[in-house]
Amino acid sequence: MAVIKTCGTAVLGIALLIGCIGKFQPSLFMCLPFPISILLWILTGHNMPPYFSADAWKEDEIDTWMKDGDLVVATGAKAGTNFILYCAHQIRTKGNDVNDDLYPDVSVTTPWPDLIQSRKGSWAEQKERYNTTVLADGRKMNYYWDNPAYPFRIFKSHFAPPELPVRKGKGKKIKYLAMSRNGLDVAASLTNFYSSHTQTFRDLWGGFPPDVSNHAPQGQTHPVINDLLPPGPLSELYFGYNKKWWLYRNDPNVLLLHYADVRKDLKGSVEKIANFVNVQLTSDELAVVTERCGIEHMKKVNRFNYLMPLNKDKGLWDPNKDTIVKDNELVNKGLIGTGKALFNDQIVKRWMKVEEEEFGHDPELLRWLREGSVLPPN
Repeated sequence: MAVIKTCGTAVLGIALLIGCIGKFQPSLFMCLPFPISILLWILTGHNMPPYFSADAWKEDEIDTWMKDGDLVVATGAKAGTNFILYCAHQIRTKGNDVNDDLYPDVSVTTPWPDLIQSRKGSWAEQKERYNTTVLADGRKMNYYWDNPAYPFRIFKSHFAPPELPVRKGKGKKIKYLAMSRNGLDVAASLTNFYSSHTQTFRDLWGGFPPDVSNHAPQGQTHPVINDLLPPGPLSELYFGYNKKWWLYRNDPNVLLLHYADVRKDLKGSVEKIANFVNVQLTSDELAVVTERCGIEHMKKVNRFNYLMPLNKDKGLWDPNKDTIVKDNELVNKGLIGTGKALFNDQIVKRWMKVEEEEFGHDPELLRWLREGSVLPPN
């Protein structure tokens, strides 16, 4: 009995210690090996991924740093985010940033407020440094994202309403561009994305995301599929995201696109986005912008490795050169139908069954997510 009592006391003590760390210093979990780091992070009530925060978008906060006419590119994870960010920049410059002098890196020119760049960081802690941080080229970071020549500024997010206050009744007039993609294609792209992260970034965040390049689909399971399907830790990034944005698809300050439609008609999509952000393009400008928005041009540009210039983890991260992803691995072919090609029949059937359970209450939503095409009315 004494041994049992001693063990029980020890277990209780460990539980209390873990709880205290989770409440007061959760960044300490990131010092542990994967998956222990992430399990403790989740068990103590923290959201995934560990470097995401919606604090910048709170209704009482957003007007302190946004301007009228700003564009939030709030695309779904692995649904063409960097493609749309770069394309929106081409539209606002009318293709005149020929050498991409204003686009040294995607995270510099089109900042990602969701991203907490240091282990102990927060939106409040890093907010002002978007304006004061000096980059390796000697310019302040805000020269690139808040340049006075821009007709509007561009920010990235993977959140959806209500985290994004789309229908706030007063304050700054902000536009939101959301985009969805076939779920299996998202899973296929996320598989490549997991493995494209640098080891330096993984070491900063407790080994997440893991390298899954050697994980072939086994039966109905695959690490990425398990993470994305409910109740997986990343299920909100696909299933929650699409349920939420669907309800806002016809709001006047929202443009909801489907990845397949954009890939099939790039020129028409550029026109649609330009109209949404009130930029008038001549036929020549439209041709230039469309060409520069193409995947082949983006691969040549190679400005999508994601610096974290606001990071303060000395010895763990060099803010001038370390990147989130490996060089030139983020922009791929952007094909449609990659999910069914990558995953076996068992995984495809499992995915489609869950899709029907999650989205089947609205057949138009289910159909649109799988195929794209014209959005139905509310």
